[in-house]
Amino acid sequence: MQANRNTPIDAGIVDRVLSKYQIEDLNQATIREVVSIVNDIEEESGEQFIRMEMGVPGLEPSHIATNAEIEALKKGVASKYPMLDGIKPLKEEASRFVKAFLNLDIAPECCVPTVGSMQGSYANFLVCGQLHKERDTLLFIDPGFPVQKQQLDVLGYQYDSFDVYNYRGEALRDKLEAYFKSGKIAAVIYSNPNNPSWVCFTELELKIIGELATQYDVVVIEDLAYFAMDFRQDLSKPFEAPYQVSVGNYTDNYVLLISSSKAFSYAGQRISITCMSNALYKRRYDHLKERFGVAAYGQVLVTRVLYALSSGTCHSAQYALAALLKAANDGQFNFLADVKAYQERGRVMKSLFLENGFHLTYDKDIDQPLADGFYFTVSYKNLKGGQLLEKLLYYGISAITLGKTGSQQDGLRACVSQTGPERFDDLRKRLEAFHADNP
Repeated sequence: MQANRNTPIDAGIVDRVLSKYQIEDLNQATIREVVSIVNDIEEESGEQFIRMEMGVPGLEPSHIATNAEIEALKKGVASKYPMLDGIKPLKEEASRFVKAFLNLDIAPECCVPTVGSMQGSYANFLVCGQLHKERDTLLFIDPGFPVQKQQLDVLGYQYDSFDVYNYRGEALRDKLEAYFKSGKIAAVIYSNPNNPSWVCFTELELKIIGELATQYDVVVIEDLAYFAMDFRQDLSKPFEAPYQVSVGNYTDNYVLLISSSKAFSYAGQRISITCMSNALYKRRYDHLKERFGVAAYGQVLVTRVLYALSSGTCHSAQYALAALLKAANDGQFNFLADVKAYQERGRVMKSLFLENGFHLTYDKDIDQPLADGFYFTVSYKNLKGGQLLEKLLYYGISAITLGKTGSQQDGLRACVSQTGPERFDDLRKRLEAFHADNP
């Protein structure tokens, strides 16, 4: 219960809603539970929150995508099943895109559409957990996207994790190798840029991950949901350095998950690309043969797993993404220009928190300040994450706790996507009120 009853949101309403959900510690609340709590408070109070809990795109999609999808629908693709491994134009442009923006060579056959990166991660988790009889664990380099661990719970797989906070740079090697030496790890998963911290692995760290993955024969699943959104460098020019950094430069044991949701603002159509290295796509595993009747990683992923999960990816959405990738590859569409709006929002919102007694929980990539972008993380004095989130609800501010992301730090993840410039003054006033009441 909030001690000061004179808060921007009626304290009685917040009390009642929190009581209804009966979550003793909001550090244990899921993203969707926080969304429901805030929805209920907004409906009863009539007050609009500064909503930072949900990582949803806040920008309009490009007409390149919507026009291409409309045209595909007019041609009747909705009546036809798509090929399991994707339409040819999308596979070819995905291969070009990986070369243009990561400088990696991946054949079109190894680029496969999935129903969002959520399905991409689920399908690859499923396959990786069956590569070796003796390996039953997947490793998360945290903090990370909480639902990916839920996916492993659904699969019934074991997983382990560690918070990278104290293991940046060369310190990552010993930490990671200690897990790999156990002989139980089938795959390692991380996002880059990172959700929730916006940490970006350096070339040294990716080299460490890649070398150890090769040495211990571990698959690396690199989640590029926020592709090239490290705005400290201009990564927008196709076939020109600098490129989006990737573990693919340091091992052949990798899978890239490239989402259309954030960088392309096309979340609603649920489409992404899984790009497997040429070597991994064709790699044969005895246990896959025993389990699925075929041995090659890529064949199992497409003809056994994706076939069983959804029998392909939305036909018309594939044409939309193909058109976007082609325009980006041809230099006709700077997909990063629009999403740079997140950089400015992040810069302003960070400054407002810092001016009102907060500090950044994850603040540097080794010795370089983190980029301003889609997420940032904040802590306040000695408050635990759940305590801080609960207090902020009375001031009309929502977020999620870092505890749900595998972080060992006390704080919150703030997403900037739903807060446009027209809400900055509201955020400032609410933070000032919070700081005054919590000196």
